[in-house]
Amino acid sequence: MNTIINEIEKEQLSKNQYDFNVGDSVKVHNRIKEGDKERIQIFEGVVLKIQGGGNRKTFTVRKNSNGIGVEKTFPFHSPLVAKVQVTRKGKVRRAKLNFLRERVGKASKVKEDLS
Repeated sequence: MNTIINEIEKEQLSKNQYDFNVGDSVKVHNRIKEGDKERIQIFEGVVLKIQGGGNRKTFTVRKNSNGIGVEKTFPFHSPLVAKVQVTRKGKVRRAKLNFLRERVGKASKVKEDLS
């Protein structure tokens, strides 16, 4: 039974391979359908966590918009995610950056990885 599920999920995996990690600043180009029109909306922020595996793998991006923290979770293999651009590599020592939720302003920045 498990092999059947794995084969079905393998067909649904996206061909896009994104190369980013937790702590990186990214721009996520998200397709939005409004009626019969389609447009691309860019969400820019820091990757807080990557979780799951296979078809259910997701990543969460957080940004500060007008003093309010906004988080969005995107599936890796969704056809609605057009592309992900890495704008800055972050240097972190944690797998999940939940501590950034309490921080405001410059304290919420992640050090840049220059190597």
